Amino acid sequence: MVNSVSEPNAPPTSPDLHDGYADRTGGTEKFNLAAIDIGTNSIHMVVVRIQPSLPTFTIIAKEKDTVRLGDRDPKTKRLSAEAMQRALAALRRCQDLAASFHAQHVIAVATSAMREAPNGADFLQQIETELGLAVNLISGKEEARRIYLGVLSCMDFNHQPHVIIDIGGGSTEIVLADAYQPRFLSSTKVGAVRLTQEFVTTDPMSNDEFRYLQAYVRGMLERAIEELQETLQPSEQPCLVGTSGTIKTLAVIHALMELGTEPNPLQGYELSRHDLEKVVKRLAGMTYSQRSEIAGMDARRSEIIVAGAIVLLEAMKMLGLSSLTVCERSLREGVIVDWMLTHGLIEDRLRYQGEIRDRSIIKIARKYQVKMDYSERVANFALSIFDQTQKLLHPWGREERELLWAAGILHNCGVYISHSAHHKHSYYLIRNAELLGFTEIELEAIANIARYHRKSTPKKKHENYSNLPNKTYRQIVNHLSAMLRLAVALDRRQIGAIQAMDCHYQPQARELHLSLIPSDPDDPCELELWNLGYKKVVFEEEFDVKVLAELEREA
Repeated sequence: MVNSVSEPNAPPTSPDLHDGYADRTGGTEKFNLAAIDIGTNSIHMVVVRIQPSLPTFTIIAKEKDTVRLGDRDPKTKRLSAEAMQRALAALRRCQDLAASFHAQHVIAVATSAMREAPNGADFLQQIETELGLAVNLISGKEEARRIYLGVLSCMDFNHQPHVIIDIGGGSTEIVLADAYQPRFLSSTKVGAVRLTQEFVTTDPMSNDEFRYLQAYVRGMLERAIEELQETLQPSEQPCLVGTSGTIKTLAVIHALMELGTEPNPLQGYELSRHDLEKVVKRLAGMTYSQRSEIAGMDARRSEIIVAGAIVLLEAMKMLGLSSLTVCERSLREGVIVDWMLTHGLIEDRLRYQGEIRDRSIIKIARKYQVKMDYSERVANFALSIFDQTQKLLHPWGREERELLWAAGILHNCGVYISHSAHHKHSYYLIRNAELLGFTEIELEAIANIARYHRKSTPKKKHENYSNLPNKTYRQIVNHLSAMLRLAVALDRRQIGAIQAMDCHYQPQARELHLSLIPSDPDDPCELELWNLGYKKVVFEEEFDVKVLAELEREA
């Protein structure tokens, strides 16, 4: 089935050097892309064929492996060696399958288990070292947003709000959305694997454990659901959409119980709350081995299905919704849509989503009372330096350019806490902000670029700098923070004294000439020139050039 996600848009105009993708086809030829979702319970992969000129994508292959990364050490909460080896083996199989379908690029994201494990970052590095696969760690809310994109790629919301629920192994994501935006995003630490490990000790589950689990789930979901309901308009009645393996399995079991056959496709299958209660009652009264014999039940899922079913049932009760529609697309398809958005392949209906990064940055800037006119000037100066020196002094592309813009807008947000050492406060605020559309690695990079817009240069002994995953990201921070320093100097008085700037690079002399055009022809811009002379040293050392600046009285 081909699912159109938007009307055509112009392809990227320059290669994306950071993730290895370049628009070599001119935006007209089909190409294959793979997306991997490393979850708490399973690793899923989908391989799709993208038609840029429409743009659409068609699913051509799927892979799933239950690896149970959530089987962590109960005391240390570290990922176990056995679980990590299972995951590595599954990822190798995914890479082999993607290669067999000639996927030009493989995108991988990791969620709850990797976020929470003390050795999660180390395992991400091990995956990259052993398999050459870069895995992006995403926050709970970013996971929820991409689940929404996956659902939106195959469902028509008909101008009606929808509640989307995805029950994973470690967390449950609940989203309130319409066809243009997610209005509310939440991620709560109640998942089928987590709950089973922490609370289920009887087989079959005792009545006391069942009731305790119900109460615990209600308590955990209460805040998220209350906030969601406050977002609804009084006259709105949302539809409920369910994704994930737990919900799809429950739907299949119900269909086999009632109809004697498995729905094909499962997409659009409706399950009432009344019918769900009957399924949950039946499953809870059975032993693990009995559940594993049920038609439609995966043997490994039978261990955790009751806990997952309780989450769904209690959520439906608390939401006051009596029916659920199954959606077969979820996070991994959302990863595909997000990739298409960030590479300029989708506009129109999803344009608002395509601007999610920009809007998220501006929202955080306003939250911390950033002086926007000043920050925008600094960000624009930084981008001007980036653009005029691209392929002359640095190799970076569109994604790195966006990181620089974000850091430029937020570089001074730390003043909200204190002007003293505000660059360090900026790092903390950015790193812990709810910035949608960015991976954890990208957030770390933005925070570091902002951190080094003044004072000390990046050093390996700095904890924040050592958090960067590899040499490439450290070089990105080195280069972009040096550009940001120059940009900050160009508006030292924060009054827009410099109107524009032209860069002229002379490679034989290794000189970068900056022609600065003042806003006021009579303004000597002495403070800007002095500060530029002070700040340019880092740039000169980083790029091995000499920076020479002079005022141009005429544009």
